Amino acid sequence: MSTLLVPYYEHPAVRPAEWAAVLAAAPRLYGVVLNPASGPGNRPDAAFAETAGRLRTAGVRVLGYADTGYGSRPYEDVVHDLERHRAWYGTDGAFLDQAAAGIGGLRHYERLADAARTLGCRTLALNHGTPPHPAYGALADLLVTFEGPWTTYRRTPPQPRHHPDGVRLCHLVYGVPPGEDAASAARERGADVHCAVPGTGAHPWGTLPHGVGSAR
Repeated sequence: MSTLLVPYYEHPAVRPAEWAAVLAAAPRLYGVVLNPASGPGNRPDAAFAETAGRLRTAGVRVLGYADTGYGSRPYEDVVHDLERHRAWYGTDGAFLDQAAAGIGGLRHYERLADAARTLGCRTLALNHGTPPHPAYGALADLLVTFEGPWTTYRRTPPQPRHHPDGVRLCHLVYGVPPGEDAASAARERGADVHCAVPGTGAHPWGTLPHGVGSAR
C-alpha cells in the first residue's frame, strides 16, 4: 500500500544516492514533495526536472511545494509558484505548506484549490500541521493534521481514521528514533499516510524517512 509521503528537501546533484533510494521506494510512496528553493525557484533547475520526470515514470505523484504563510501570502504569489512547478517540473499535484486551520481562511484556500485544479493538479495536499476546521476536508485529497517531533507525537491520543469528507489524513513526524514503528503509530492516530524522519532542528526534512535507503 502506498502510504509514505516524502518531503525530501535536498538537491539531486548533491544527494544522488538518497534520491535514488526514494525512486527505489516508488511502490510504497503516496507521493514526493518537490521543493527546489522553498518553492519552484526563480528559474528551472535541470537536476530537479530530471528527478521529477523519473518519479513520474515510476508512477509516483509529484507535488509542487508552495508556502501559503497561514493564509497571509498573496493568492497571486502562490498560484505563480504552482504555475512554475507545472511548467518547469511537470508536477501533477500541489503541496500547500503552512495552511491556515481556522474557518476564517477557508475562502482563500477554496480559491487556491480551484486554481490548482485548473492548472491540472490531480492531487492537492494542505499542510495545516494540526487538525483544521472540518470544512477544509472538502477542498483537498490529503490533509496534514500533525507536523512535529516524535516526543510530542507519541503522546497524541488515538483518533478516528476516516474524515467525514473521505479525504486522507497525513502525519509528518521528525526526530523519530531507529526501531520505532511510526507507521503503526500513524494508523492508531487516524492517518494512513505518513512520513517519519530521524532529522531534528531547523531542517529535519533533509533526512530520508526510516526504511527508505540509508536515512542519514
